Amino acid sequence: MILEFTVGNFLSFNEKRTLSFEAKGISELKENVIKSKKYKILRSAVVYGANSSGKSNLLKGLDRMRDMLLLSVKLNDSEKLEYSPFLLSIESEQSPTFFEIIFLHEDIKYRYGFEYNLTAIVNEWLYSAQNSKKEEILFVRTPDGIAVSNKFNEGEGKENATNDNRLFVSLVAQLGGGISKKILEWYREYNVLSGLEHKDYNGFTTRMLHRQSEGSNESFSFFKKLKLGFNNVQIAESEFNHLEARDNILKGLKPKNSNVIVAGVQVSLIFKTIHNKYDKKGTVVGTVLLDKHENESEGTNKIIDLSGPIFDTLSLGKILIIDELDAKLHPLITTHIVKLFNNPETNTNNAQLLFATHDTNLLSTELFRRDQIWFTEKDDLEQTDLYSLYDFNLPDGTKVRNDSNLERNYIRGRYGAIPFITN
Repeated sequence: MILEFTVGNFLSFNEKRTLSFEAKGISELKENVIKSKKYKILRSAVVYGANSSGKSNLLKGLDRMRDMLLLSVKLNDSEKLEYSPFLLSIESEQSPTFFEIIFLHEDIKYRYGFEYNLTAIVNEWLYSAQNSKKEEILFVRTPDGIAVSNKFNEGEGKENATNDNRLFVSLVAQLGGGISKKILEWYREYNVLSGLEHKDYNGFTTRMLHRQSEGSNESFSFFKKLKLGFNNVQIAESEFNHLEARDNILKGLKPKNSNVIVAGVQVSLIFKTIHNKYDKKGTVVGTVLLDKHENESEGTNKIIDLSGPIFDTLSLGKILIIDELDAKLHPLITTHIVKLFNNPETNTNNAQLLFATHDTNLLSTELFRRDQIWFTEKDDLEQTDLYSLYDFNLPDGTKVRNDSNLERNYIRGRYGAIPFITN
């Protein structure tokens, strides 16, 4: 589970800003909090802000940190790093980007982070804490070299084998290090998705539904509860067409169907929705199979495509991060998805959800605690600030009350983070 993420000198973030999942000492919506030993961790968090305020950049920071760690071992010595500093300051454009995550994995708290520029990892560090004890250093990397503690003996002797552009923890994991492998394992537990380009997840969802029967898959009941117009779905197998696949590649088209190996043969999986067929009196006389891509709305396609990542996250206790979750979706459907994570009865494995949205219908103390609601706003220097509703001070110096009309007050600009439209 994620506790904190800090980002600095990345895209619109200049100064370091921290998003926290640690629950504050407030009484509302206690079911939205996971209790793990001495920690109280939020099941979800939402980020609001005007267009170009930095919401997406916060999520991109999580994505960039994850990709750098998982792909570091594939870099050649001379390859450049994906370096995207804040460019609107003469001080930051040559300074390193900063990423740090604090997370729980197998009841151990880890704090891992690094700083880097275009050509090199400048600093890197890993700390751990167990059974509520004080943090211990595992290793620290500076421009002068790498220092490894006796708590991280898997890194001993590998200090000089690390290229300037590669992360030390990634190298040690590749060479069989136990703790470092756990770090990489945790990073594979979160995914950053786009709520706009949802077709990329169609294949994952289709394969997941194909593996599981209706009786054992929560997605089927999810579709039925939302009353999307179809009764059920069917994943049909058809012979894989190599010529069609080639033509689609040449045309730059993404495949509509997913491909799997069944009994040693490659087949295409075709996603169909099952609708009732009626006579003149409105009596059901049969069913009709419709092609998901051709016959269902964009919103319905998005719900279906995202259902795979949603229920994979819930069933395995992962972390799901979605930009523009509300795009193409009715507010009640978005609310239902959030409730799946906030409700301990549907989120039994302590999965977490982080998403960015413009949907003010979700701004309610019946859905979120004040420490779950975050805002991004640019200052006069066009750098992104990040703050929670819990930490926000009103003009009179008081805190936001838990019985406030959050949506109305946000639209009126009482919390900032809204567009400023001139007359």
